Amino acid sequence: MIAAPPGGFRGPIKRSVTIAGHQTSISLEPLFWQALEAAATTRTLPLNALIAEIDAIRILAPDPPNLASALRSWLLADQLGSDAA
Repeated sequence: MIAAPPGGFRGPIKRSVTIAGHQTSISLEPLFWQALEAAATTRTLPLNALIAEIDAIRILAPDPPNLASALRSWLLADQLGSDAA
């Protein structure tokens, strides 16, 4: 049986972050913000630094997705990689 995520289903929350010296807004669901914060903590990076690194990789793609999509994709791939280890 499946269940709703902890805290229920919630829509995106917009946050401002600084990347390469400029501010940008990113809208992500709370679970993705929590996962990003955990990933930054695991890597001993500030949240903005982790997002900046993911952004730098994203812009190298042949057809770069928007930043929110890149963050979600990176988080899922990171989680799947962690589970496989």
